[in-house]
Amino acid sequence: MKKVAFYTLGCKLNYSETSTISRQFEQKGYKKVSFTDSPDIFIINTCSVTENADKKCHKIVREARAISPDGYVAIIGCYAQLKPKEISEIPGVDAVLGAAEKFRLVELLDGFVRKPQTEVHASEVDTANTFNTSYSLHDRTRTFLKVQDGCDYSCTFCTIPLARGSSRSDSIENVVRNAREIAKSGVKEIVLTGVNTGDFGLQNGKRTERFADLVKALDEVEGIERFRISSIEPNLLSDEIIEFVSSSKRFVPHFHIPLQSGSNKILKLMRRRYLRELYTSRVEKIKSTMPHACIGVDVIVGFPGETHDDFIETYNYLNELNIAYLHVFTYSERDNTIAANLPGTVSAKDRAERSKMLHILSDKKRRKFYEDNTGQQFTVLFENDIENERMHGFTENYIRVTAKYDPLLINELKPVQLTGINEKGLMEVEETLEFAHH
Repeated sequence: MKKVAFYTLGCKLNYSETSTISRQFEQKGYKKVSFTDSPDIFIINTCSVTENADKKCHKIVREARAISPDGYVAIIGCYAQLKPKEISEIPGVDAVLGAAEKFRLVELLDGFVRKPQTEVHASEVDTANTFNTSYSLHDRTRTFLKVQDGCDYSCTFCTIPLARGSSRSDSIENVVRNAREIAKSGVKEIVLTGVNTGDFGLQNGKRTERFADLVKALDEVEGIERFRISSIEPNLLSDEIIEFVSSSKRFVPHFHIPLQSGSNKILKLMRRRYLRELYTSRVEKIKSTMPHACIGVDVIVGFPGETHDDFIETYNYLNELNIAYLHVFTYSERDNTIAANLPGTVSAKDRAERSKMLHILSDKKRRKFYEDNTGQQFTVLFENDIENERMHGFTENYIRVTAKYDPLLINELKPVQLTGINEKGLMEVEETLEFAHH
């Protein structure tokens, strides 16, 4: 029985796909082991969003070689699609598989026998036009379920359309079936993921279904207690979706909405499909229907042409906005993107400085959000994440809670009262939790 290990870089979508590919191996009689357990085969699923991901790929290949000098190393994922030749030249790589090929890994690399030459299976990205269902099942409490893949937007900084192809989706019927399947495994929360999740509904280039209808259908799935939308573009987050979530049985009041810049000038250079005013209206709509909702924001600093004043405009805009946290990305030049050739390059020092300012702002925002919710009652889904006799979990509106470890509470949803923030910035809850046991 050959042993196979997996390593995933990048997003939740990659995790859901790695998990699905690992189940394919197990069905074929391979044994899944941890990376350090002298595997016969290493599968490394890569990301292409930042330059750092490329460096990480090299490092992981070196690690794999040190652990199992004769092991078979295959690289899949976004970086593999974008730079197959470059990766094939990394010492120690046996195979590279692109976007269309990664789900056929087991058949394409029959037997995983090392050859003198690196095998490359990477066709043009437009051949990646089928939708491959994926979901993660390694975590008992929460599963990432892929509902959409690829992207038809042409933001000037982004390589995802080049790495994953055009937008395509699963069907509502199939997503619901998968959700029911996941429910049988005891998972309580499903996070819906995709490259452009709100663009759900495109099949063979035609829009046959809508994201709003998917949300409504999933709300009826018995056995899953919570659904979370991982990320949704502001121009695709309709009033209909917001209003439905505000009164739904299972969708939680947590939205992650990419902004990228608070300057309309920069948004236009990025070719985003909205201006700041629309973004403001989405935040206001959510907060008017769900005052306790958690809103997370993606923002890029150091985009070409972003002057100090443009950055301050973004900073002030975010400072005023009623949001809970930021995911800050430092712009990095990517080959074959329009932004890489734009004038007005921002120095590495300025990029780092801006990033630091927004990270500090994010911490302040999160703390303020936690303070605003102190004293309230919420429901926590406790996770199997134990540290120093403490356990952790998240409320429906994404407040991270810490409590005294109790094995009965793992993977259970419990009503708690939020009592205050500890020195690590986590929310404490009623210590006794007695009312939770009745």
